[in-house]
Amino acid sequence: MSQWQAMPGTRISRWLWAAAGIALTGLAVFSLPTQSAPKPNGIDKRVPWTSSRVVGSPDPPSPYMAVRAFPHLEFEVPTVITRAPGTNRLFVAANNGRIVSFEDKRDAREVEVMLELPAATDPRNGATLYRQIHGLEFHPDFERNRLVFLYIRDRFPPPVYSKVTRFETYPDDPYKIDPSTETIVLAFPSVGHSGGSMKFGPDGYLYIGTGDGYGQGDIFQTGQDTSDLLASILRIDVDTNHPVRPYSIPPDNPFIDTTGTRPEIWAFGFRQPWKLSFDRNNGDLWVGEVGQNSWESIFLVKRGGNYGWSVKEGFQWFRPKRPRGPAPLSPPVVSHSHGEARSMTGGFVYYGSRLEDLYGAYIYADWETGKIWALRYDRVAEKVTWLEELDDTSLDIAAFGETHAGELYMLTHRTGSIYELVKRPPLPEDRKPPPFPGMLSETGLFESTRDHRPAPGVIPYSVNAPLWSDGSHKDRFIALPGESRIRFDQRGRWLFPEGAVLVKTFAIDMEEGNSASRRRLETRLLTLQSAPTGREQWAGYTYIWNDEQTDARLLGKDLLKETYTIRDAGAAGGTREKTWYYPSRTDCMICHNEKARFVLGVNIEQLNREYRYPGGTDNQLRALRHIGLLETPLPDRPSKLPRLIDPANESYTVDKRVRSYLHANCAHCHQRGGGGNSDIQLLHDIPLAETFMVNHSPQHGDMGRAGSMILAPGDAEHSVLLTRMMTREEGGMPHIGTLEVDRHAVKLIREWINSQKSD
Repeated sequence: MSQWQAMPGTRISRWLWAAAGIALTGLAVFSLPTQSAPKPNGIDKRVPWTSSRVVGSPDPPSPYMAVRAFPHLEFEVPTVITRAPGTNRLFVAANNGRIVSFEDKRDAREVEVMLELPAATDPRNGATLYRQIHGLEFHPDFERNRLVFLYIRDRFPPPVYSKVTRFETYPDDPYKIDPSTETIVLAFPSVGHSGGSMKFGPDGYLYIGTGDGYGQGDIFQTGQDTSDLLASILRIDVDTNHPVRPYSIPPDNPFIDTTGTRPEIWAFGFRQPWKLSFDRNNGDLWVGEVGQNSWESIFLVKRGGNYGWSVKEGFQWFRPKRPRGPAPLSPPVVSHSHGEARSMTGGFVYYGSRLEDLYGAYIYADWETGKIWALRYDRVAEKVTWLEELDDTSLDIAAFGETHAGELYMLTHRTGSIYELVKRPPLPEDRKPPPFPGMLSETGLFESTRDHRPAPGVIPYSVNAPLWSDGSHKDRFIALPGESRIRFDQRGRWLFPEGAVLVKTFAIDMEEGNSASRRRLETRLLTLQSAPTGREQWAGYTYIWNDEQTDARLLGKDLLKETYTIRDAGAAGGTREKTWYYPSRTDCMICHNEKARFVLGVNIEQLNREYRYPGGTDNQLRALRHIGLLETPLPDRPSKLPRLIDPANESYTVDKRVRSYLHANCAHCHQRGGGGNSDIQLLHDIPLAETFMVNHSPQHGDMGRAGSMILAPGDAEHSVLLTRMMTREEGGMPHIGTLEVDRHAVKLIREWINSQKSD
């Protein structure tokens, strides 16, 4: 559904959802041209799907669930939620340079603007560049001195700088910052992985988390280099000025007398420390660390510690031969593989009163997968004594916030909402679903699983611009239970009924070019089921086909990789190996995310094409409308509605083919607030100048090609967009679900970039 998620004034304004059009509900939306013999419909009438056994979940309910804490409040691209001494207000800072505050009341509806940092205009492309706020911290003596500290990522003028700045609030309004009082405390270049969390420690000093300052692989090896401020936790005294800087170095900092080491460093060896916190009872410093290839980690940081990057990633060696810094390596408290986590968000040790079973446990989450965990740590034995997944959500949790009473809030980035954990109530016996089908043949989706023949009421479909899936062949089906239908909201987004199942089967040719050798590998289900909370949730499942091709079994929660031998006359020895990536359930929901409305390929732009049904060839939208599958009228006849095109179709321009490819393969994350850690927007129907690619500096490194832009017109070799597509190693895109480079797309996009005119 990512095609529908656009900024106001881009996609939405192009649709004809005007009052006159909406008034047509229940009437014929368009009439076919007058002709002597009307074109027959591909599907004559709808057959209800009544055989569904895809109900509930194969996993037991999680012990807790995330619920909206302030249902009337939403924020744009927020990154921080925190409190201030002496007030019951909460403060939210964002990547648009804005800070707002509101009362910590469940029915809060109003926010007060505390600060709006002025944006810059990039003269190279006219883009608006916000001063992104990654950290916000109030001085412990804020009630007296009115000092507020921000960690800001300034992207213009180049190079990109990370800055810790100090402001004062107005004397007569402690909740509004005087922008004229800004003082830069410290600043340093940091192109990517900027870190940015800050906290005052129980000792009164300011602790600052910085990233390795680049994109992938720590190619400048800053992780173990203590001669700069990168990849570190810094500790400074902001109350005592130095003769040449507005802070001093605490005398007990560990490296204050170490030659060649910045004295501000408290600990080092971090890739991207995203959110640090102190245990309010014992002063322990906890840090969430975003990994790269395989592991996401939680560290308990101690004075002078070396936490491994980029010699190690979590417990695993990364580049073991690289030089090491002036301290032995320290392991994480816990690491999560990329089968269940992708971007760690550090949390807090819980000392609230609502969740007594979690008292004293460290609670943290993952930005991309939405999973929330808690652990207990024995400080004497130095080991984890308990670790549990609290909830598996679809939330992109960017930050945790702690109230004065020790309660925790969770802040989401895409939707800009605040959540809290509550104990999940037990499910009544009469509401417990039947066992989830462990075999594909038990789902009720196929009349004959062996023959891959769908059950009555299960409708096949195809898409205009297929997602790249390592050269596999795909069959797709829509299954809606009973007489339920799809409706559209005012933005044209498709809304599915409970019990909907979208099905996709992947197959490969075991002999190159021989369709008779085709073997089904997996069938994936994306299904909308009612959760115990009463709300509906999308979930993804994978069934792996057996060797006999008669049935498929449900894969567990974790990912799986299998290698197959392909007969290929063009390969050395006549064969080659092909490894297939069977996604974990978590992997599924990384792309099928909340901002993309979970469903990616079933929408007007993808389905607006001809399909050969058993009853004849017909436009899919026309066929679905005819059988009443669409509750809401289409806004126009299919010929007038937008559509993506097949990137392989050479009858279209290279520009249209590339924009459709990027939309189908990338825009579910790379759109406004979509979760991709970049500002680019790859929706196909916005002007190229509004994609934030052309002559924009990459935010996560140049992939080893100095001077690169995201898209450098006329220079494909210095366009990071292409460089990332050309690899499945560090920094490759897409970063999940595929193990092979789409070489046809690489060729097409290289041609497209080189055809662009540079100014």
